[in-house]
Amino acid sequence: MANTTQILGGFGISRTRQHQPPTSYFMPAVPILRRRFSRIQRVECSFFVGTINNITCSTTSKGADELSLNQSQLSRLVNTGCKLVGCGSAVPSLKVSNDDLAKIVDTNDEWISVRTGIRNRRVLSGKENLTGLAIEASRKALEMAEVNPKDVDLILMCSSTGDDRFGSAPLIQKALGCKSNPLAFDITAACSGFLLGLFSATCYIKAGGFKNVLVIGADAISRCVDWTDRGSCILFGDAAGAVLMQACDIGEDGLFGFDLHSDGDGKRHLIAPFIENETEDGSSTSHSGSGFPPKGSSYSCLKMNGIEIFKFAVRVVPQSIEAALDKAGFTQSDFDWLLLHQANRRIIDAIATRLEVPSERVISNLANYGNTSAASIPLALDEAVRSGKVQAGHVIAAAGFGAGLTWGSAILRWR
Repeated sequence: MANTTQILGGFGISRTRQHQPPTSYFMPAVPILRRRFSRIQRVECSFFVGTINNITCSTTSKGADELSLNQSQLSRLVNTGCKLVGCGSAVPSLKVSNDDLAKIVDTNDEWISVRTGIRNRRVLSGKENLTGLAIEASRKALEMAEVNPKDVDLILMCSSTGDDRFGSAPLIQKALGCKSNPLAFDITAACSGFLLGLFSATCYIKAGGFKNVLVIGADAISRCVDWTDRGSCILFGDAAGAVLMQACDIGEDGLFGFDLHSDGDGKRHLIAPFIENETEDGSSTSHSGSGFPPKGSSYSCLKMNGIEIFKFAVRVVPQSIEAALDKAGFTQSDFDWLLLHQANRRIIDAIATRLEVPSERVISNLANYGNTSAASIPLALDEAVRSGKVQAGHVIAAAGFGAGLTWGSAILRWR
């Protein structure tokens, strides 16, 4: 089969710099596809993590007279772009300072701030819940984008700590008033979740014909932190952030390149495993001896090897950003802002140094919120947009990394 990367190079995953106008490179794609696929009844396109600018098609060979490719479908594949048009965020009301933590664990403000860059974090309390934060952030994103909830086609809730084990996205859909019952589901990828959500939304828009996709990153890591462990409890906070992605003409495309990976071998370095509850006598053996009925179970507190996570992040993230830039046809001087998952000041500084990005081009609000997992990127983006730091047309190199281990990068333009 012909190399479809050459044919569909303008699919929005790999393309020329945004400063350049669309070229005729995209225009002849429909007749070329018809000519190349003259014996295809069906073309199914899919993306593969790590090789994003390749599109693999599975085909069923039929005679040319049975060709069923639809002109509008081909046109959408080639000519549809997507862009970010709105953002929003929400945080709990309770602020917990380093001095507050010093009252419950052996630490102090200087020890925490020097090692992490964090001074405060927000924690859910009282009647607050994560779904409520996600709803508030989503409403703000829709308001900025001037999109009515009834026009939302898809909601992606990126979270590993939702209020319901079976997912929260449908409840968000109901609360927003999305009358047409659009698809809504959860994505679990910890601190990389929001990047996975952006990529998923891009695929739904470019290949599925969706118009408005709401991507939410929200986590309440305070729920799974051991508050007696000063090595981990000092790092995390709760928050939600959201963006509205919208279909557009390929000439306005604002999602230029992705690079996504996972490595299960490193999972042991950052886990919150599901464990079986012990019986009253401390035994883990079933009363019947047969293992049935199952005993109660729950998730353990988060366990992290900080040294290994640091080494992992500073090694893979610069490589991932460079790969995403390459797929987008950009160089390291072609983006305005570096926006990293807000994990730790030392990690952010080390990655920026390796990429030779000066501190004034790094977006960070880590000091005020700590590590908010999947919420950290959209939360920082929203604050940067609303403060006027990030303006329309600015290009951002964003990267998430964390449990799984998972990591990924995206090159995008704000509006």
